[in-house]
Amino acid sequence: MAAVQPVSTPSTTSAVAKHNSLGLRIWHWANSGLVLFQLMTILFMFVIVKVKTLAPEFSQVLAEKGVNLPAQELRGLTRIVSHRIWDWHIWVGIAISCLLAFRVVVSFRQRGGQRTVAKIAAIKAREARGEAGATKARWVRYSYRAFYIILAVMVVTGLALVFEDYLEPIKEVSETIHEYTMYAVIAFVVAHILGVFRSEVTDEPGLVSAMINGGEPAAEA
Repeated sequence: MAAVQPVSTPSTTSAVAKHNSLGLRIWHWANSGLVLFQLMTILFMFVIVKVKTLAPEFSQVLAEKGVNLPAQELRGLTRIVSHRIWDWHIWVGIAISCLLAFRVVVSFRQRGGQRTVAKIAAIKAREARGEAGATKARWVRYSYRAFYIILAVMVVTGLALVFEDYLEPIKEVSETIHEYTMYAVIAFVVAHILGVFRSEVTDEPGLVSAMINGGEPAAEA
């Protein structure tokens, strides 16, 4: 009598798509770190160090040591500091632009309930059922989309300033737009951190851990 062969069944331990995909999580934390570092360069330049006031400070310190330098040489010293900080700012900006391109790729690789459209549809369904907090969640999702647009504008205008020698006609307008989008990014970052903190300690705990481990399985779309 032939031996009975065991019937193979699909594994129940196969990988399940998480609510937040790995690509999205990598982008989120990498982009957060770079944006915060970028804002720190601005804070360092205009608040902590105040490069424009360095020349008189250098002059005072050197005078106490009995060293007197011409104004031109003092301005040269301040330029060394400012150029170094701006070099960091430029390279981090280029890294953010690469991450933004990566985010576009990630959006095309999302599956089922991982897609932004599916997440918004699920929130609207909750809203239709009258669930508390659904309307707020929908506007939070819209704010993310607005942030992507603002970030894209900041990246484009920043690159225009990096290559200003070739884009002289739009240098001034790019600089103005870049400055205002920076304020918008600062406002979003502050609001995002405060909003996540409030949700964690009130009605929606687990947001941070979900952006680390992926959260619950994604809903089928």
